[in-house]
Amino acid sequence: MGKKFIPLYLSLVLQHIITLAVNLADNMMLGAYSEVSLSGVASVNQIQFVLQQLTLAVGEALVVICSQYWGKRLTTPMKRISAVAMQTAVLFAGLLFVGVSLFPDHTMRLFTNDEMIIKEGTAYLGMIRFTYFFFVITQVLLALLRSMAVVKIALYLSMMTFFVNCGINYVLIYGRFGLPEMGVRGAAIGTIAARILELMVLIVFIRLKGGELKLRFSDLLMRDKELSKDYYRTALPLMAAQGLWGLNTMLQTVILGHMDKAAIAANSVASNIYLMVKSGALGASSAAAVLIGNGVGAGDYDAVRKNALWLQKFFVCVGILSGMILYGIRVPVLSIYQLSESTREMANAFLIVLCVAIVGMSYQMPTGGGIIRGGGESSFVVKMDIICIWTIVIPLSLFMAFVVKASPVVVVACLNADQVFKCVPVFIKVNRGNWIKNLTNVS
Repeated sequence: MGKKFIPLYLSLVLQHIITLAVNLADNMMLGAYSEVSLSGVASVNQIQFVLQQLTLAVGEALVVICSQYWGKRLTTPMKRISAVAMQTAVLFAGLLFVGVSLFPDHTMRLFTNDEMIIKEGTAYLGMIRFTYFFFVITQVLLALLRSMAVVKIALYLSMMTFFVNCGINYVLIYGRFGLPEMGVRGAAIGTIAARILELMVLIVFIRLKGGELKLRFSDLLMRDKELSKDYYRTALPLMAAQGLWGLNTMLQTVILGHMDKAAIAANSVASNIYLMVKSGALGASSAAAVLIGNGVGAGDYDAVRKNALWLQKFFVCVGILSGMILYGIRVPVLSIYQLSESTREMANAFLIVLCVAIVGMSYQMPTGGGIIRGGGESSFVVKMDIICIWTIVIPLSLFMAFVVKASPVVVVACLNADQVFKCVPVFIKVNRGNWIKNLTNVS
C-alpha cells in the first residue's frame, strides 16, 4: 500500500501547498499594501470558497466513480461521467457569476458594514468573477486525471500559476517598473491571467498526453441518462456536504466580521497559514479516495479493508505532525505581515486554536472524505456534517458571539470544535460499518 500511496500523496500535497501559496502570497502582498484591501479581498474570497467547495464535490464524485471504472480500464463511461460533471460545474459558476454581477454591494454587506472594506471588496469582485469559469473547467479536468492517478500535471500547473500570479501581483499591486499602482485590481488581474494560462496548458496536455482516455471537447457535450443518474446519486450528497461546509466557512467570516473589524484580517491571515499546513490532510484524502476507489473497482475488497487500517494510522501521524508544524511556524510567518499589533495578537490566538483543530481534522477528514467516500459511501459524511455543523457548531457559535458576547478567539474555537468530535463517528463507521459499494454499472 505504502509504495503506491506515498508517491501519489506527496504529489498531491505539493500541489495543494503551491496552490494555497498563491493565496498566501496574495494575502502577504495585500497585507503589506493595506489592511483594508486585505479585508476586502478576504471577504470576496469567502464567496468564491463556496464555489470551490461545490466544484470540489463535483470533482470528488467524478473521482469516486471514475476511479472504479479506471480499475476496470473502462474509459467510455469515464468520459460520459466527466461530461455530466463539467456541465454541472459550469452551471454553478454561471449562477454565482450572475448573482455577484447583479448584487455586488449586497454581497459585500453580508460580511461587513465597513464602507472602506466594501469599496475595496467590490472593486476586486468586479474583476475576479470572470475567473469562475476557467477555475471550474480546470478543476473538473484535473479530477478526471486524478481518478487515473495522473497527478504530476496538477503539480506543474500549480507551480506555473504561483509564479505567474505572484509576478503580476508584485508589479500591479504596487505599481512597479513604471506601471500604475492598482491595489486590489492588480491582484485580480494576476489571478485572471494565471487561471487562463493554467487552463490553456492543461488542455494542450490532455490533447497530447491523454493516453487511453483520448478526451475531446465534443465528449464534454454528451449526455448519458443512466450514467447521469449514477453520477448524481453520488454527487448530490457530496455537493450538499461541501456546499454546507463552504457556507459554514463563509459564515465564520460573517460572524467574526460583525464582531470586530480586525477579526476579518486576523481570520484571513490565520486561515491561509492553517490551510497551507492542512495540505497534508487534503493530499491524504485525495490520494486515499483514488486508491480505495481503484481497489473497489478491481473487486479486491479484503485488500481495501486492510489498506483502510494502514491509512488511518498514517492520518493520525499526519495530524500530530501538522499540529506541531503549525505551532512552530505561526510566529515567524505572522511577522511577515504588516498588521496592527492587535490584529497580529488575534491572528496568533486563532492559530493556537487551529493547532488543536488540525490534529482531529487530519484524521476525520481523510478517513471520511478519502476512505469512506472512495469506497462508494457518500451519504455518511453529509449526514454527519449536517448534524455536527448545523445543529451544534453554528448555533453554539452564534450564541457565544452575539448573546454571551465572547471574544473572537472563543468563537473561533466553537467554529472549529467539530474537527475534533467528528473523529468518533468516523472511526466507528470505517472500522465497524459497511462503506464499500461498487458504483460501476457498465461492463
